[in-house]
Amino acid sequence: MALAPATIRQLGDELFAALRARRTLEPLTAREPAIDVDDAYRISLRMLERRQAEGERVVGKKIGVTSKAVQDMLGVHQPDFGFLLDKMQVADGSTVGIAKAGLIQPRAEGEIAFKLKKDLKGPGVTEKQVLDATDYVMPCFEIVDSRIRDWKIRIQDTVADNASCGVFALGATRVDPRSLDLAAVKMDIRRNGQHVAAGEGRAVQGHPATAVAWLANTLGAFGIPFLAGEIILSGSLAPLLPIVAGDRFDLSLAGIGTASISFAA
Repeated sequence: MALAPATIRQLGDELFAALRARRTLEPLTAREPAIDVDDAYRISLRMLERRQAEGERVVGKKIGVTSKAVQDMLGVHQPDFGFLLDKMQVADGSTVGIAKAGLIQPRAEGEIAFKLKKDLKGPGVTEKQVLDATDYVMPCFEIVDSRIRDWKIRIQDTVADNASCGVFALGATRVDPRSLDLAAVKMDIRRNGQHVAAGEGRAVQGHPATAVAWLANTLGAFGIPFLAGEIILSGSLAPLLPIVAGDRFDLSLAGIGTASISFAA
């Protein structure tokens, strides 16, 4: 049985309050054992509604928990999905204040971002349709963050928490996705000059465009389209990297480009 509307509203409001206060909550799945993914999505919409009421705008969508490395790390074995808002974006090469950005327990992800030139709406979206609808791809650092205590999440927790979104930075280069094999793209991440992670495009469901198609079809089932001009994040190519103040991360995607981001207290 679906959670009652009052419960959906209450949990969405709690997550919004936790975001603004930089505090964590006990897992929703521990408090509401009957919660399912549809409930979680409705909770995320309530949290989104609260953010939009403060003037934030949706600029894209994201899929997460796509690679086996991330799934094994979090113990979540299916992808999550959420919305990107304009105030989540920070400049490539910038220094992000952890507290000022509202981050609580952030972790860094390196991934491929898609910029759309055409609308897409599932179900039935294919990898080829994703590539045809994409204007260009870019390197991306996504900084994920959870409002759930100690990242003790199940799929319902992270979907409710807007796919554990924090902030994201897009690299400056723009590449036609049809000009290279995205599945074979190699990624390297360095933290404070030291190599800390590597991955390939195939880590996300075999191909980044396949992951984007899954997201289009999943959101399409809820009546949510992809829109021309939106940014779509296709998922981390390597395990998540914990962040502390003073860290600098540099990402290189072969054939696509670079991105960097630093952190202060």
